[in-house]
Amino acid sequence: MDAVYLLAQHFHTPKSFAIILEHSRVVAELAVDLASALPHLKLDYQFIEEAALLHDIGVCRTAASDIDCHGQSHYLCHGVIGAEILQHIGHPRHARVCECHIGVGLTTADIIAQKLPLPHQDMVPRTTEEILVSLADLYYSKRLNSLRQRKTTGTVRQSLAKFGNHKVVIFDQWLTLFPELPEILIS
Repeated sequence: MDAVYLLAQHFHTPKSFAIILEHSRVVAELAVDLASALPHLKLDYQFIEEAALLHDIGVCRTAASDIDCHGQSHYLCHGVIGAEILQHIGHPRHARVCECHIGVGLTTADIIAQKLPLPHQDMVPRTTEEILVSLADLYYSKRLNSLRQRKTTGTVRQSLAKFGNHKVVIFDQWLTLFPELPEILIS
């Protein structure tokens, strides 16, 4: 699969494509670096890289004018939209990463309590590959002036805390689950 080609097919302006591609590349680099720190798990590095490159493909159909996307859907729907795109072209594992990469994942309870415009279903990372892509994504924004600037772990915690302390707890559990990772994330 050529993930960059797939992205290019879905983004309709040079600006939106450039932003999503650069964001996705840095997320993919970090996700593969994180996976490399866990050789005992025998992870699928190619899948992790492809999934990280495609995790935001659904942004192309959202209303996100700051990144030159002028679709009809709410930005929060980009995970579900991306999953639909990738499912349709026969990539269910990649679709699953799209669906579950928002923050540390969204539960049905989160969606209902916050009245989010999403299907009432759990969309949380389950596999190590899903967790690593979601984790790497937390460290990078899509802001044009800071696409390659990695956030600190403290900044990630602060961002997650806005959605409840339980999100920070999940993040910290991920770091505890893979004790090899905090050193990489600090560097």
